[in-house]
Order: sequence, then structure tokens, then C-alpha cells
Amino acid sequence: MFIQVQCDNYKIICVITLTQAGHDLGNHSENHKNMSQLSDEECQEELMKVHTKVQELTGYEMCLFRPPYGDYDNHVITNAHKCGYYPIQWSIDSLDWKDYGVDDIVKRVVESDKLNNGAIVLMHNGAKYTADALESVITGLQDKGYELVPISQLIYKDKYHMKADGTQVSGQ
Repeated sequence: MFIQVQCDNYKIICVITLTQAGHDLGNHSENHKNMSQLSDEECQEELMKVHTKVQELTGYEMCLFRPPYGDYDNHVITNAHKCGYYPIQWSIDSLDWKDYGVDDIVKRVVESDKLNNGAIVLMHNGAKYTADALESVITGLQDKGYELVPISQLIYKDKYHMKADGTQVSGQ
């Protein structure tokens, strides 16, 4: 789960609760900008502002970064690594942000031709129908024999490169 932390008590409690429940927290940047269009300094600032807030509020040391809009290039990856982050992408986009409805989200994820071991599903916590679709997505995936695990258990952390579609490939 990726949350852009803002300093109000409700979000602080949610972030602490999520970490205590074993979920990964990931950085999604301070201002949701196209990271590939930023300078090195701006890119790192976008990451570290959020990182510092989360660390000060919760003590949690984030290491996962999903660039806004899936916008990344070698420049973004290099700057993420300089800040101690593993950039990640997704393999299945629920398109929940388009507000097509609960059934569309469930079908798009559970019947995706990209569904396989290690698939990463993109869903947004603020989209209109996501909360209502979530239980059906989870049970639909479990009914197909999939186990939901934190992203940190899925990604390569050493000796990998990213393909143009955002998937990791083991080795150099």
C-alpha cells in the first residue's frame, strides 16, 4: 500500500496501524509530479520530504518508491537508488481511477491476462469504487490460488534491471 503522508492525526494513525499490521509503506513523492521532468535535486527532494515525514512520525524506514503516473527513466531510477529506494511499477492496472464501477475493477484484475505469480496490482485508495471492490478482488485472487504478500517480498533488490514495461529482470 502506498500512502502520501500529510500531517494530520488521522493519517498518522492509519500509517502506524498499517505498518503494525505488516504492510509495506511506499513513497509516491511529495507533490505527485512527473519525476522524469525534474532535476536530480528536485527528484531527490520529492522523495526525501515524504521519507523524512514518515520516519519522524512513525519511525518507519521506507524503501519502496512508485513514481507518479508510472513515469520513470534511468534518471528517476538512479535518483531513487541514491535516496535508498527500490523503484517499483505494476503489472496489472485496475483503472479504478476512471470510476467505471466495482464490477469493472474486479474483472479487470481477477481476469487479467497478466495475472501470474509476482503480479503487482495498481489500485488507488482515493478512487470512488476501490474500497467496495477490494474484498471481491482479494477473494477472487485467493479463489484462483494466489496469495497476497507485501511487495517487498516480490521484488529483486540486487542484480536486476527494469524492462520498459516496469517489470524487473534478474541479473545484470
